[in-house]
Amino acid sequence: MPPLKFCANLSWLFTDLPDFAQRIHAAAASGFRAVEAAWLYDSDLQELRKAKEQTGVEFVLINTPAGDVKSGELGLGAVPGRETDFRQGLDLAVKYAKALDCGRIHLMAGRVPVGVDRTTVAMEMEATFVENLKHAADILSKEGILGLIEPINTRITDPRYFLDNPHQGKTSMSSFTGAHSKK
Repeated sequence: MPPLKFCANLSWLFTDLPDFAQRIHAAAASGFRAVEAAWLYDSDLQELRKAKEQTGVEFVLINTPAGDVKSGELGLGAVPGRETDFRQGLDLAVKYAKALDCGRIHLMAGRVPVGVDRTTVAMEMEATFVENLKHAADILSKEGILGLIEPINTRITDPRYFLDNPHQGKTSMSSFTGAHSKK
């Protein structure tokens, strides 16, 4: 069996350091050879790249932008009416991924709106998610980047996250096929 590999999620580790570039250095100093980050878009891209090059760590994953976190957003992939924002965020994520030589982007689905019953918006959110996944697959395949989806537990972690189980993820992915989708 090959040895286990670990990476530091810089959004959750070394949070005593305000800057992601500093967190890259801290991760490397702690023995991590790879890092990931949920939201690093407030960081200077050139500083991140410089820290990556200085330390030799590999960026293995970044997320698409979360949207307006202060208003409760956590991704925009399945949020009806926010398709343009999702696509602009995807473009930004691709820019960061290319600069950091990161081969994977988590395509954040987003949350069911506050005060709305999940069952009343599920079909519309699913349709939005599938269309955004198709768009992302086209963009990412041209860039050689793998798009990932991640179900998040709604019982404990985030009760409003739209993509809440692997079966739902499989259903979303089975809505389209192509050389650039893996199941």
